Amino acid sequence: MFELTVAAYMDSAHFLRGYHGKCAGVHGHSWKVEATVSGERLNSLGLLIDFHDLKKNVQKAIGTFDHKLINDIEPFDKINPTSENLAKHLFWEIKDNLAAYPGIKLVRVLVSESRDTSAVYYEK
Repeated sequence: MFELTVAAYMDSAHFLRGYHGKCAGVHGHSWKVEATVSGERLNSLGLLIDFHDLKKNVQKAIGTFDHKLINDIEPFDKINPTSENLAKHLFWEIKDNLAAYPGIKLVRVLVSESRDTSAVYYEK
């Protein structure tokens, strides 16, 4: 098996509803989003998937949130835009984007809102 990981970045604001602490107010992050894919077979060039294609698919998924208030965008107008919920949402968006690449499985999506914190979503 082969695994590839790409990182992309977005700047967005959010706030956590029902939270008692600093994150209850609107604040921003420079988010890092990593997507890891796996597969068994390389193409004729020896690539699982071109890093450029993988990153383009990740950027497409995060583009909706870049330089926006995440709370204003579905589904986060109803659910809290936690790192955990954002990782899960982006996982499914990226997975849908990768459907055109047979043999490529999205393994996980990692979302970091700071240098010291991250949340990961993956399928069992």
